[in-house]
Amino acid sequence: MADFAAGLARLGFELVSTGGTAKALREAGLAVIDVAEVTGLPEMMGGRLKTLHPKIHGGLLGDVRLAEHREAIRAAGIEAIEILCVNLYAFERTVQGPHTLEQAVEAIDIGGPAMIRAAAKNWANVTVVVDPGDYARVLEAVGADKLGPSRLALSAKAFRHTAYYDSIIARYLSRAAGEPEFSETLTLGFKRIQELRYGENPHQSAALYLDPLGQGGIPGARKLWGKDLSYNNLGDADAAWELVGDLPAGSCAIIKHGNPCGAAHAATLGDSYRVARQSDPVSAFGGIAAFHGEIDLEAAEAMTEKGNFLEVVIGTAFGEPALEAFRSRSGWGQDVRLLAATLPSAESGLSLRTLRGGALAQDTDEDRGGEWRLATSRAPSESESRALRFQWTLVRHVRSNAIVVGTADRMLGIGAGQMNRVQSVRLALEQAGGGARGAALASDAFFPFPDSVHAAADAGISAIVQPGGSKKDAEVIAAANACGIAMMLTGVRHFRH
Repeated sequence: MADFAAGLARLGFELVSTGGTAKALREAGLAVIDVAEVTGLPEMMGGRLKTLHPKIHGGLLGDVRLAEHREAIRAAGIEAIEILCVNLYAFERTVQGPHTLEQAVEAIDIGGPAMIRAAAKNWANVTVVVDPGDYARVLEAVGADKLGPSRLALSAKAFRHTAYYDSIIARYLSRAAGEPEFSETLTLGFKRIQELRYGENPHQSAALYLDPLGQGGIPGARKLWGKDLSYNNLGDADAAWELVGDLPAGSCAIIKHGNPCGAAHAATLGDSYRVARQSDPVSAFGGIAAFHGEIDLEAAEAMTEKGNFLEVVIGTAFGEPALEAFRSRSGWGQDVRLLAATLPSAESGLSLRTLRGGALAQDTDEDRGGEWRLATSRAPSESESRALRFQWTLVRHVRSNAIVVGTADRMLGIGAGQMNRVQSVRLALEQAGGGARGAALASDAFFPFPDSVHAAADAGISAIVQPGGSKKDAEVIAAANACGIAMMLTGVRHFRH
């Protein structure tokens, strides 16, 4: 700010400022007029009231092209303001750290946004600057007397700036008041943190935005190595991170095109990766691997063994030997992106899906851990129960219709995104092969017919978990009893479209 103000002073501008900013500018050797000198009133109410005055807002809103405005300015002794530069109170930074509600409220800027909006409305006469990144180009344009063409763009940026600022305040105070997430208006502010080369396909433009009130997740991850992430990388990385965050510490999940192609929990992260990859090594090639824990040298060596290739690797942290293992792998190591991320919050968040002309909003699909009900005459054994729990955790991260088959510590087969459930069952069983014998099967929604149970029984499945709720539940349960399969009903559906 001081350099920008000094540049304006050299170009003949008088500087008017408030409190702390005025002090900093004087310490930089600049002549500054206090706002109180302009308004004739001292700052009051602990600094809450200082710029909300006709002498300030008249100077920002007056359109000197209009005779009526020129006369009002002259009669009131108002000085026209040509350039407004405002850095708002740091509300976002305040609420992202330890704070009280009172501290958050005091960090809400009132005068700043009011001045910004006034200047932005009057862009034909006033230049408004809210981004320090614009200081140099504004000074250059002022010096060359070519500022006019930039004013409209700077005005639009200013309104985006205040809208973003207000959206964070509105969301924060709504949460503090216990208001529902889905109020009559949905006010969300996201900050662009990366322009992407393209979107899902090369002809689509794209960018990555960060939710300032979000908790954990991929947008806030630190890239430790590798080339830039693509749109599809980011989507798959998010899916992988959400899944592995729900698995026990030490687990690994591998994602390809939005669906898990492997997941396992073993004694070490390296073993977890190897076991997860065995589920579908063809799909794992070029996939994204996520780990619930800090990636060590053994895990890095497992991922860089011959025949492996991953687009992205994510962990809570990376040991230096692990980083060096990736860096030293010529070609492969130069391409892989390494991300250190905070595990997703277990609390329900906001999920958005855009439609042409609108959007759908919902809570994120968290497992609320309700009581399961035994539906069959045979109860699952202890090992079957553990397998059912593990597979139930996996299935809600799979595109519907979703079926997963596996044991208490690994996924063996997956059927995803099929238009009928029995086809998903067949795909999962085919992938599991002989491993399906004695394994558990999880379905994200109820079975509409007994055919899926019969297919599972033919492959040797011993236990099934599903929500229940079909009109044909009785027939489905009878089929499970006839086949000797233990079946648990969760009462909770996990569609993922």
